[in-house]
Amino acid sequence: MTASSMILRNPGAAPVDPADLARRFTASALATDSPVTPNARFDDWFAGHRVANRFEVTRIPFGDLVGWRFREEDGNLVHDSGGFFAVTGLEVRTDRPGTGVWAQPILDQPEIGVLGILVKEFDGVLHCLMQAKMEPGNPDTVQLSPTVQATRSNYTGLHGGKRTVFLDHFMDPARRVLVDSLQSEQGAWFLGKRNRNVVVEVFEDVPEHENFRWLTIGQVHRLLARDNVVNMDTRSVLSCVPFDAPDGQGRHPVGGNYHSALLRSLSGAARGLHDTKQLLGWLTEAKARHSFRRRQLPLAEVPGWHRTETEIAHEEGKHFTVVAADVRAETREVTRWTQPLLAPVERGVAAFLVRPIEGVLHLLVQAKSEAGLLDVCELAPTVQCMPANYQGSRPPRYLDVVLGAAEESLRFDAVQAEEGGRFDHADNRYLVVEVGDEVPVADDPDFAWMTLRQLMELAQHTRYLNVQARSLLAGLHATW
Repeated sequence: MTASSMILRNPGAAPVDPADLARRFTASALATDSPVTPNARFDDWFAGHRVANRFEVTRIPFGDLVGWRFREEDGNLVHDSGGFFAVTGLEVRTDRPGTGVWAQPILDQPEIGVLGILVKEFDGVLHCLMQAKMEPGNPDTVQLSPTVQATRSNYTGLHGGKRTVFLDHFMDPARRVLVDSLQSEQGAWFLGKRNRNVVVEVFEDVPEHENFRWLTIGQVHRLLARDNVVNMDTRSVLSCVPFDAPDGQGRHPVGGNYHSALLRSLSGAARGLHDTKQLLGWLTEAKARHSFRRRQLPLAEVPGWHRTETEIAHEEGKHFTVVAADVRAETREVTRWTQPLLAPVERGVAAFLVRPIEGVLHLLVQAKSEAGLLDVCELAPTVQCMPANYQGSRPPRYLDVVLGAAEESLRFDAVQAEEGGRFDHADNRYLVVEVGDEVPVADDPDFAWMTLRQLMELAQHTRYLNVQARSLLAGLHATW
């Protein structure tokens, strides 16, 4: 497969040249400010939305949910319409070390959602139409969302609210699609959930809307360094965008060994420790090496979990709880509703270890199995866990390296929220940690070193990178 095979060419639309597309996206990423929406004006606008668009989220007993019920025959928590999502049970059996057999509740949402960003050139530079959007589970109320962020239940009007703004641009058969791929969501919490990550270019005038602003990719990258500003869906879409290595020092005039190694890693001319064919063979071997079987269970029969009037929780207080919430939000298509939310017990950690190998920055990725993934495993960060889950047991490999990293070795460090529409105050500390020879080049069959270019090209295809790896990939692009 090639990166160009990702780009869909629609009947009647002008063909998209992959090299030119990467050049245009790179130029947008290098533009860290814009006269269309200057950074200072954006900061004021966004802060104003966070103040003005407050909302109330109140935890309630399950019995107060409207339109939701525990189904009598299996105890699954379902919506009366049969849409949206359900909370069901899942049993997993694997021979991976330290895992074995476990059972858990999981969100079952078999429909495919749309995560779409409209782009348009202003003065020769691509700008993205970004939305200030609230979600009930967001730690900081409003976050920066794609132009369209909608489940099938939402965009088909099952919620009974207003039509999603700008959705027609993504439904038009004649649209000019620049990026388009199906990507997974949290495999530990969703059963086979996927979203269509799509970028569509427009040439006509787009009506102004108080909740939307045009930003360059560089302006969005600037915001990635801030805690809980750029939402998960935006990070996911931006991770699928192809870039070229910028000329010179990129956006960092000081440069330095990290930045020069990073730019070589992004360049297609730089040689990696392994070629892409070898890495795909390694991933195939990782999928075949271990057994991985799963079956759905009635929620009422999931061992180790108990249900009260207000939560479904693990008997040891680990992992997450399922709770019910009453939501009031004047700026949403529906202004009041109730729903279940999954609430993790603590902040997670997701980190890439990186190191130069022969002058080219490499990232240490792992082939990680998760309960709800459609495939046996996907590429994940070096470390991806909630540390509290490992109290009294062996922690994940390299967790000690990440948590013990000196501040001067941190190349990216920000707290980023996960999907606020299904999860309550779920966030991870996302880190890129530079290491040296103390982390060996090869000693574990479940880990492999890859260049940034290799990871970026795989992100343009379906079912290679998990959502945490895609979030970190977006963060890495912000460090050019």
